[in-house]
Amino acid sequence: MSVKILITGANGQLGSVLTATLQDRYGLENVVVSDIRNSGNNRGIFEVIDATDYERVQSVVTQYNITQIYHLAAILSAKGEENPLQTWDINTKALLNVLEIARLNAIEKVFYPSSIAVFGEGAPKNNTPNDAYLNPTTVYGISKVDGENWAQYYFLKYGLDVRSIRYPGVIGHQSLPGGGTTDYAVDIFHKAVLNEKFNCFLSEDTALPMIYMDDVIRSTIELMEAPSEKIKVRTSYNLAGVSFSPKDVALEIAKILPNFSIDYKPDFRQDIANHWPKSIDDSQAKTDWGWQPKYNLEAITKTMINALTEHYTVTI
Repeated sequence: MSVKILITGANGQLGSVLTATLQDRYGLENVVVSDIRNSGNNRGIFEVIDATDYERVQSVVTQYNITQIYHLAAILSAKGEENPLQTWDINTKALLNVLEIARLNAIEKVFYPSSIAVFGEGAPKNNTPNDAYLNPTTVYGISKVDGENWAQYYFLKYGLDVRSIRYPGVIGHQSLPGGGTTDYAVDIFHKAVLNEKFNCFLSEDTALPMIYMDDVIRSTIELMEAPSEKIKVRTSYNLAGVSFSPKDVALEIAKILPNFSIDYKPDFRQDIANHWPKSIDDSQAKTDWGWQPKYNLEAITKTMINALTEHYTVTI
């Protein structure tokens, strides 16, 4: 049976890039792209879907004979704190809809992205292990822990093949920041290329785990294409790329753009970041399905500046 993929939340930072990659890999006709509204930039098949609407998700799964679901729809950390109850409702309800529909329709695989936001004060800050105690302090993190447990539950009780990765901060040039606490590490490159001062909402020494978009996409596809018997973790896999602070990335940018200027003005997101790991132990992913990152901070910086310079040269 051919692969038929449904992507929810496809217009987001991760979704927009993952969608294009899956379309290239499996064919436009085999990937159904969806979000709560049409951005107008989508190739191939697009369906407007509110993932909290069970009947709407079900109808699309049936219409296109979907075999895999990449469930990306969610409200992120910083945005989530602005309306905690709505964030909980959307993040949890949408996932349960996808899991139940996948169970009833014999979907082969479901991908559910988790986050380093699942970690709190109970987890070691350095080299945080995969099985660390999870006591998050944001509603986004709470919803992700909840989602990880539901993913494992559906695997253990129903045999549903749900796979998940705990993403660190994702850095990519393809889209603008989307409301996450680590999004300073995207915005900083835009401001640098535009020769604008960057006001950072985290303190200069706040180290957080980060990962470049190309590594994110590759890791996701490698996980989903790995044989089922290799997937030993059914909550979510830690994933690490490189850890750095705002000062680290500012210094790296200044090597290429010497006039770059940054001010540090920590806000409520500083408290969120203070509860997150500084570095991640992803040895379980490396052992089980062969994960290896390719981008360090120097490579990320060069790639981001080159891509955004080209982008703004074309659009300005």
